Amino acid sequence: MSSDQEPGYVGLAPYLYYSDATAALAWLTRVFGFTEEVRFEDGSGEVFQATLCAGAARLQLAGVGPEYWEAKGVEGPVGQLNVVYVTDVDAQYERVCAALGEEDAPEPPQNQPYGARIFTVADPGGNSWTFWQQVTDEVELPSGWREVRHGDHRAEGAGSSAE
Repeated sequence: MSSDQEPGYVGLAPYLYYSDATAALAWLTRVFGFTEEVRFEDGSGEVFQATLCAGAARLQLAGVGPEYWEAKGVEGPVGQLNVVYVTDVDAQYERVCAALGEEDAPEPPQNQPYGARIFTVADPGGNSWTFWQQVTDEVELPSGWREVRHGDHRAEGAGSSAE
């Protein structure tokens, strides 16, 4: 493949580690409404790996114990932020709140200066999930900030000029 050819991407999926993948799989399907595509269980019925779907997007999860992290020389996973794009963030928020109950409910969705409406919730494995609905293309950036879009060859905002 020459350097000017696209690599032919067919997808991208987070691969998340949990100390209890069985519980994580149940939580992610119950709270977020993800659908299970496949799971692999050990002899005792515990999940050691699974694939979930959020719409057309996939995510992988795996169960690992403390020995896995010890072998890597770290105490454990640090968690990661996963962004899930939705068509109705307020409806997703209501779903998550209903599943978690009032005392565990995340902060309500907030409009962001980059045109998104979002809320974030942590899962039992320490991963953060931001549900994101793009509500406008209008951007309200602080003074001195600018928006640069690839392909536009121009920058917008205070102090910017066409490139």
